[in-house]
Amino acid sequence: MNRAERLSAVLDLLAEDGQLEVDAIVERLEVSPATARRDLDALAQQQLLTRTRGGAVAHSVAYDLPIRYKNQQNPDAKAAIARAASALVPRGAVIGLCGGTTATAIADALMSRADIMEPAPDPSLTVVTNAINIAMQLAMRPQIKTVVTGGVVHARSYELVGSYTDAVLASVTLDFAFIGVNGIDPNVGPTSHDEREAAVNALMAARATHAVLVADSSKIDKRAFAAIGPPRLFTTLITDAGATEEQRERLADRGYDVIVAE
Repeated sequence: MNRAERLSAVLDLLAEDGQLEVDAIVERLEVSPATARRDLDALAQQQLLTRTRGGAVAHSVAYDLPIRYKNQQNPDAKAAIARAASALVPRGAVIGLCGGTTATAIADALMSRADIMEPAPDPSLTVVTNAINIAMQLAMRPQIKTVVTGGVVHARSYELVGSYTDAVLASVTLDFAFIGVNGIDPNVGPTSHDEREAAVNALMAARATHAVLVADSSKIDKRAFAAIGPPRLFTTLITDAGATEEQRERLADRGYDVIVAE
């Protein structure tokens, strides 16, 4: 694995019980002790952990994620989609991130990029989000300007919805918006289980130059309750290699530029 993937893996190990020893990193990731120490030092410099003698402890946070974030389905596919989404984003861009596990994975991928995390007098990236958990992640990164929409907290997803959210989104412009879905059907388009989340997602997409759907292949040919915006709102879909050629062709016929994340 490359350095960005290794740093992400170290954070995953640290999340298991809140503390981590150098020896455990050496054993689990098959790296040298010197590499493990350098990785911990780099993450401490980014204020993602606190170094201890022989290891590190996690920063305490004042929130816990809903169960949907803890029991993430298709994590490998979502990580691949997140890397592909991150590759579209140039340094200095303004992006929108909705809530959900795939958007959370995109935030992780962006925070792993050396060009974004490099210290600079001005923010390397601006992220507008209506997801409390993503805002909390990004708040620890001074290189990223984080804009939270405001609104009413949706307890199931930790997403902010309602008229306050709409007011903030209506006053900004985005280069990219990455929108997760509960289903995408070539005929119906993208859908969500919740009409309030769907409304926010549609507005965020409408404020972006490039509106991008991010959905693992299990969501293709599925429909949920609420449509996300009008037809042709989204120009691009990023999915994983589990999408069949026939599924990709039908989506392409409907005008989507389908990117398959490997």
